[in-house]
Amino acid sequence: MPEPTASSVGILATPEVETSPGAPSRGRPKWLRRTASFLIILAVLILLWEGYKAIGAATDNKIPGTDLPLPIRSNDTAMPHLTAIAGALFKPVQRGQTETLFGFLVRAALFTLREALVGFVVGSLIGFALAVVFVHSSLFERGLMPYVVASQTVPLLAIAPMIVIWGGQLGWEPWVRVTVVSAYLTFFPVTINSLRGLRSPHPAALELMRSYAAPRRDVLWKLRFPAALPYLFTALKISASLSVIGAIVGELPSGIGDGLGRALLTFNQYFVTGPEKLFAAIIIASLAGMIFVGVIALIERLVLPPQRRLVE
Repeated sequence: MPEPTASSVGILATPEVETSPGAPSRGRPKWLRRTASFLIILAVLILLWEGYKAIGAATDNKIPGTDLPLPIRSNDTAMPHLTAIAGALFKPVQRGQTETLFGFLVRAALFTLREALVGFVVGSLIGFALAVVFVHSSLFERGLMPYVVASQTVPLLAIAPMIVIWGGQLGWEPWVRVTVVSAYLTFFPVTINSLRGLRSPHPAALELMRSYAAPRRDVLWKLRFPAALPYLFTALKISASLSVIGAIVGELPSGIGDGLGRALLTFNQYFVTGPEKLFAAIIIASLAGMIFVGVIALIERLVLPPQRRLVE
C-alpha cells in the first residue's frame, strides 16, 4: 500500500481559519496603514498624558468644576513630562559616569532578552511535547490537564522565589534559575494552542491517513503538525511577551544585577527623586517585549502564507 504523502492530505490538513477572501486591497500597502495606525494611537496617548497634566496644573489637581481631587496627581513626581522622560534617556545614568541611561537600559534589555530567549525555547518545547502527549492519550490529558491549568493560577511572585531558592540548592547558575521562571510562563499558551491545532485537521484527512495504515509519527508530522502551525505561532507570540515578563520577575529574587529586573527595582527605590528614570526603564522593557513578539511575527510571515494565519 503506498505511503501517504503531504500532497495527498494537504487540502484536508489545512485548518479552518478565519480569512477575508476577496479582491486584493487597493490603495496604500498594509504595512503603511499599520504604521500610520500605530503613530496615530501613539500621538493620542501623548496628548492624553500631557492633556491630563495640563488639566491638573490648571485646576490644582482637582476634577474640573468640582472640589474632588484627580485620581492621579499630575505633578512631576507622579507624572513627569514625556520630554523629561525622553531627555533622561540621554543623560548619564549616574553622576560621574559617561554611560547614558539609554545605553545602560539597552544593555540590560539585551541581557534579559537572552534569558527570555532560552526560557522561551525550553518552555515552548515542553508545551508542544505536552500537547503531543495529550492528543495521543486521553488518559494523560484527563490526568495532567488540571495540573497544567492549576500551575497558572499560582501568582508568579510566589513561584519565582521558590524556583530561585531550589535552583540555588541544586547548584544552578542564577541565569538558569531565571530561564526556568521564564519557561514556566511560556509553556502554558503553547500547550493549549498546540493541542487545539493538533486536533484541527479535518476528520476525513485523519481517516485517509488511517486507510493508508500510516503510523502515528507520520500522522503527527505530515498532517497534525502542518495543521497546527497557525495555532502554534499564535501561542508563540503570546509566550514571547510572557517570557520577557518571567525573566524580569525572575531576576528580582535571583540577585542578578545586569538585567531589566534590577534596573526597575533600583529606579523604583529612587522614584521620588527621579521618576523619569523608572518610566524610561518601563518603556525600554515594553519595547524589548514588542521586539521579541515582532521577531516571531516575522518568522510566521516567512513560514505561513496569509490565508493560513489566524490573525492577519
